Amino acid sequence: MGRAPIAFYFDFSSPYSYVASEWIEALAARHGRTVEWHAILLGATFAAAELKPPVAYPIKRDYALHDFARSARFEGVPFRQPDEFPIPTQNAARVFWWLQAQDPLRAVAWARAGLRAYFARGVVLSNPAQLRQLAADSGLDADAAEAAWNDPQWKVRLKEENDRAIAAGIFGAPSFVVDGELFWGNDRKPQLERWLSSGPF
Repeated sequence: MGRAPIAFYFDFSSPYSYVASEWIEALAARHGRTVEWHAILLGATFAAAELKPPVAYPIKRDYALHDFARSARFEGVPFRQPDEFPIPTQNAARVFWWLQAQDPLRAVAWARAGLRAYFARGVVLSNPAQLRQLAADSGLDADAAEAAWNDPQWKVRLKEENDRAIAAGIFGAPSFVVDGELFWGNDRKPQLERWLSSGPF
């Protein structure tokens, strides 16, 4: 019997989700695990947890912006702080779930493409024209992608996924669930590694 996959919750507008997205698959593979990717909206989880983004607090903003770049450098991940940040990412997330229903691997490829585009090249995922171009560059039919992000079916699916994440105790991104254990944050990597190596601690 195979070991349970790692659930990985991310938001396309989360710098730490971007950094984690670049190491989570390799970490899982080292321990014979797969990864289930879940696109969510931090706005929904923040509302449920009565939180605000770190950059919304003046005393934390400068540190957070510095740490985003430092965390990326630490992992060897290209990073450029977007001029527009944070941004609404529901359209990119709806495209993710549209693709996931067809082929989970294509959905993961889209997630990586979107995160890299926003945090390494400054592509504004909330801009419909730029999102269409990213879809085309990613080998998708841009018209079909736009139709998906406007389709009530995928709006409902994203809301359901947000609701499920909140019900599972997810309040931020990235979050990881391993064997029923929740780990929050890109900086939980060492704990994830130990858990996967030797079990609960």
